[in-house]
Amino acid sequence: MDGPAGQPPQPHAEDNPWHTGAACRRDEAGLFFAPSKEPTAARLSREDQAKRVCARCPVLLECREHALAQPEPYGVWGGLTAAERRVVLARRRRRDTELREAARVPAGGSRIAG
Repeated sequence: MDGPAGQPPQPHAEDNPWHTGAACRRDEAGLFFAPSKEPTAARLSREDQAKRVCARCPVLLECREHALAQPEPYGVWGGLTAAERRVVLARRRRRDTELREAARVPAGGSRIAG
């Protein structure tokens, strides 16, 4: 949901139009992005408000996956803050690594040469 200087993204002809139905298009963009030097209590309150908008959004999952795929470094996207998205990405990387390792080890426990 972030474009230049914290503004909502502008649709491009080649973009997937998922964002045209986003609930945040109708709300204050400032809810989704922190002003500089925002106090912690204000940030937490703002993020909570943004997440409430996301919770009623029909494209929440598309938005979240977009933010994870980019990855978007700032703002609330798909109901997740930047820090929460970093956790999701780290878990996905760990899971993918474990799945790759498991595919290399047969049931008997010895590794397949390769």
